[in-house]
Amino acid sequence: MDTARLLPWASVEGKPCFLLAGDGTGYVSRLADEMEAAQLTVAAGLIEEAERVLGGRMWTPGELHLLAVELSESLKCVWRVAESRGDRLLRLEEAQELPRSERDE
Repeated sequence: MDTARLLPWASVEGKPCFLLAGDGTGYVSRLADEMEAAQLTVAAGLIEEAERVLGGRMWTPGELHLLAVELSESLKCVWRVAESRGDRLLRLEEAQELPRSERDE
């Protein structure tokens, strides 16, 4: 599967970063996998925090603002993970649908 993978981080300019991936077992691929897992873990923690803060019905405007900022940043990361994984799943499905002779080219 020799295609570009959207990485879970952006360049200094905020542009998406891609890896021309081979089999997905190289150092940068493994680092990206670990970062994606960490980003999803952070998102899960923020969901719990949001439920706690909102459920308590005793918050300050500052707390709500900080929560919204953190949730927004986390949502951007999760969206990037979903895009990257979705793209890879589509390519994998397409490769599996090709006749064997076309896959070997």
